[in-house]
Amino acid sequence: MSDTRLSVLKTYKLYVGGKFPRSESGRVYEVTDAKGNWLANAPLSSRKDARDAVVAARKAFGGWSGATAYNRGQVLYRVAEMLEGRRDQFAREVADAEGLSKSKAAALVDATIDRWVWYAGWTDKIAQVVGGGNPVAGPFFNLSSPEPTGVVAVLAPQESSFLGLVSVLAPVVATGNTAVVVASEKSPLPALSLAEVLATSDVPGGVVNVLSGRTAEIATPLAAHQDVNAIDLAGADEALAKELEIAAADNLKRVLRPQPVDYTETPGIDRMTAFLETKTVWHPTGSLGASGSSY
Repeated sequence: MSDTRLSVLKTYKLYVGGKFPRSESGRVYEVTDAKGNWLANAPLSSRKDARDAVVAARKAFGGWSGATAYNRGQVLYRVAEMLEGRRDQFAREVADAEGLSKSKAAALVDATIDRWVWYAGWTDKIAQVVGGGNPVAGPFFNLSSPEPTGVVAVLAPQESSFLGLVSVLAPVVATGNTAVVVASEKSPLPALSLAEVLATSDVPGGVVNVLSGRTAEIATPLAAHQDVNAIDLAGADEALAKELEIAAADNLKRVLRPQPVDYTETPGIDRMTAFLETKTVWHPTGSLGASGSSY
């Protein structure tokens, strides 16, 4: 038996609707490490792939947004458990993608897993922070509560291939939205590997859809898509962001413009509230007498 064997090269695929299709276009592009060495061929997504991902995200929205916040937190925590089990793989991919030492990449992966846990813990708490009873003068009271916006297109940061990715994706799904993620154009492999974790976790198919390829090519149809409710432009440069914001205005999408972010810092709740709507319900309480209200 020969001592020499050929290594089994990994085939990276898209993640759409809980399945792993190749791009319908059949195209791929070369992904290289920080030194220019070939790592893999990643799918080069088309406009059709983007539309398919939106259909999958819309189909999954009802079940995911209708789940209890506590259940969403359990599901997302399970993802963190599985990321912990594949920590070494992600450390290698992040080291290659960002030109880091093994120790620095491992620290970034640990921070990423912790970030996922952090957002998982917010699922059943965000409503207490941004919702509540409102003081009104009259024979009624009203309650405001947050609800997810819907299908959110997320352009992952270009330079932070894993921590940045999770920092923009996790708040979207933690609050009950579904997502179409455009991975970092230069370093898509950690995002495509995250899709494998999501597929074998309890996250329903279609809640997160991951596309790789040319950011501008994929983002343009997403920004103009009438069934996309919001878009996070974290991975767009200034010129592309302006173009996408104009396209997004056609159906009044919520738009989160790119801004300088240190993804190693505690993120706060801004990315969760960016894709939440506020529903206010009014209840009559009866007539107000001299002694106060009656129910």
